[in-house]
Parts: sequence; C-alpha cells; structure tokens
Amino acid sequence: MSRNVKHLLTVALLVVVGTVITYFVLTAVYQLPVAASEEAGPIDQLFNIHFWFISFLFALIVGLMLYSIVVFRRKPGDEQGADFHSHTTLEIVWTIIPLVIVIGLGIFSAIMLVNITEARPNEMEVEVKGRQWSWLFSYPEHEDIGFSSTLVLPVDQTIRLRMTTDDVLHSFWVPEFRVKQDLVPGQVTELR
Repeated sequence: MSRNVKHLLTVALLVVVGTVITYFVLTAVYQLPVAASEEAGPIDQLFNIHFWFISFLFALIVGLMLYSIVVFRRKPGDEQGADFHSHTTLEIVWTIIPLVIVIGLGIFSAIMLVNITEARPNEMEVEVKGRQWSWLFSYPEHEDIGFSSTLVLPVDQTIRLRMTTDDVLHSFWVPEFRVKQDLVPGQVTELR
C-alpha cells in the first residue's frame, strides 16, 4: 500500500470517527424538548440532518488540520517546500458540493413547510391574542370556555391558531411544537 493511500485511509477513518463523536456531543448538548405535535417529527428530522452535516464538516476540517500538523510537520533540517497556487478543479468542486447541499436542504425545508402548514379537515380553531405581557386564548367552538391565559388543546386534534395583536410585535413559540410564528399588529396570522 502506498504512502498516499495510507494517509487517505487514516484521514478518512479520523473523519468518520470525528463525525460520529461530534454528532453525539451535539445531540447531547442541544437536546430538543419532548415533541408535542405531529409537525415536530419532520422538523426534528431536519435538525438531525443539519447535525450530521455540521458534524461531518467539523470533523473534516479539524481532522485534516490535526493530521497535517502531526504528520507533515517540518523536521529539523528540512528545506521549505514549494509554494502551491490555485487548483481550479478543487475550488470548483468545493464550491459546487456545498451549493448542491444547501439547495437540497432548502427544497426539503420548503416542502416540509408546505406540508406542516396546509389546511386539514376537522381543524379546531383557537383565537390567540398577543398582548404586551401576556397571551389570551379563546375557543370559538366552545363558547362556554371564554378567554384563558393558558393554552389548552385536545390530544390528536389538528388545531388552527388564528393570531392577532394590537400593540407590539410578538413571537408565538412553543418549543415542544417546533414551530414559531411572528405576529404583526393589524394582521391576522395563522399557524397549524
């Protein structure tokens, strides 16, 4: 086996091991709250894909850098090596591959957004009013409930939140739902 193949295999092994370790560290440090909606599944899947890509890129960069520092360090008496300039093919490849990945993730995200925000049959409507320091919830289908400062939802029922605000910008976000929606005064915003 040639020296170059040994270097390549060693770096490949370091990148694979580094990717797995980095992924498990990321998922341990950045744990998502327990999912409380059907929409959380695809969003968690997108987070998972991002974590794998982040882990791979981190392991690739750090692994190559550390391997090069250890293996190719200058030894006493070595002359300085030749200067290398551009490698057009390499520059095109490392521009095109990330571009394709980002476009692919963008398309996947757009499809997922359409799927989780589309209307469904038998939706229960909840009216949400953002106030400067609180939220008010009302249930038009259940007029006996009136207004509440606590959001109470039935299990296994699609909910359409019809949200408004009178005063300032608000962000309605329940981390367990994995969706966030900004409210603008004078506009009605929907979230499923």
